[in-house]
Amino acid sequence: MYSSLIRALLWIAALAVPLQTRAEVAPTAPGLVQQATLHPADTAWGMVSVCLVLLMTLPGVALFYAGMVRRKNVLNTMVSVMAVAALVSVLWFALGYSIAFTPGNALIGGTERFWFSGLDFQKETGLVAVSHLAPNIPESVYSMFQLAFAIITPALIVGAFVERMRFSAMLWFVGMWTLVVYAPIAHWVWEPGGWLARMGALDFAGGTVVHINAGAAGIACAYVLGPRRGYGKEAFEPYNLGLTMTGAALLWVGWFGFNAGSAVAADGRAGLALAVTHIAASAGLLGWMLAEWIGRRRPSLLGTCSGAVAGLVAITPASGFVTPGSALLIGVVAGLACYWGATGLKRLLRADDSLDVFGVHGVGGLVGCVMTGLLADPAIGGVGASLMTQVVSALAVMAYSGVVTALLLWLTNFIVSLRVNEDEELEGLDLSLHREKLGA
Repeated sequence: MYSSLIRALLWIAALAVPLQTRAEVAPTAPGLVQQATLHPADTAWGMVSVCLVLLMTLPGVALFYAGMVRRKNVLNTMVSVMAVAALVSVLWFALGYSIAFTPGNALIGGTERFWFSGLDFQKETGLVAVSHLAPNIPESVYSMFQLAFAIITPALIVGAFVERMRFSAMLWFVGMWTLVVYAPIAHWVWEPGGWLARMGALDFAGGTVVHINAGAAGIACAYVLGPRRGYGKEAFEPYNLGLTMTGAALLWVGWFGFNAGSAVAADGRAGLALAVTHIAASAGLLGWMLAEWIGRRRPSLLGTCSGAVAGLVAITPASGFVTPGSALLIGVVAGLACYWGATGLKRLLRADDSLDVFGVHGVGGLVGCVMTGLLADPAIGGVGASLMTQVVSALAVMAYSGVVTALLLWLTNFIVSLRVNEDEELEGLDLSLHREKLGA
């Protein structure tokens, strides 16, 4: 079924736009180079970016989500994010990096980097492994940078099923999802041989690979698990929006590594990506605030945090391709669209997407992906953009992620029950699953 879906999307894409490579030269296989040929500034910026992107998850996403759930589920939310980070790290080391970022075919990478095989540094000879995607920095740095992206994507999905998914089921699901959904999609978009990359799809830092992907998976999780008990009938009071604001601030700061780090160089393009990231975040915050002020007659802390994240999500695919003026427009549109995504659209979909993963990340990713096709400046990115190509890439990722996520949840439920029972849910997952609770 999935091969038929991919073939259909490839056929549509072939009609819409001629195939082209993102790079001007054909990719070469990963290999060893003399360490002296590497760029020290690029390497340093790459390592800093690894830390910034990891900061977005630990503790950024953990705090952002923990503040929004009810008191009885705060610790479960935090440990879920922590466990996701560790599990994905081991799987990325074992299989995921090679599946995503080595040459293979249009759908999946090769096996030469399983268990980080070949990521060598030889002191006596001065040889160090580099990737064909980042030839100026050690491949060890590049693989860790991409690991941080692989971590945050399923961590975002946690927000769609908090307060009702069994912890063991979450581990089974995330493990399979990382290898079956995230790694192949990363290959499609970011490895030059991937079918969306060959088509000319633009995603500078993860609007499609991370945010549309996580949003589609999140809404699938919400539908399959069903609503929380009492959803729509009683108020679910956030535990501490101060934690949420702290998490949002860490996300904002970490996003500079997310976007500017994706230049894989300490250069002018990275500097511009950093600038447009901040502009879009600010514009997204103000756009959401305006919509909330008009719709609810008052702004809120949760709204300003959500608006900033919406702007950051939307600028992600465009950050290496657009001007500051375009970033302002993208941010405002994202703030308005994601406010609707978390309110009106959420009511239409009738899904208990607990922390609005689809409303913010899915909708924001779609806004950014489409507007990249409209606003990308070839003078900045060195490549042209096609609106049709961007739409095809967004739909392909949404379809694959949503359908395969649902199947993986079914498989997980066959292995271990997906959802906690009614008594465990009413007691709260902190006590029922972990035998821990917040202090007084």
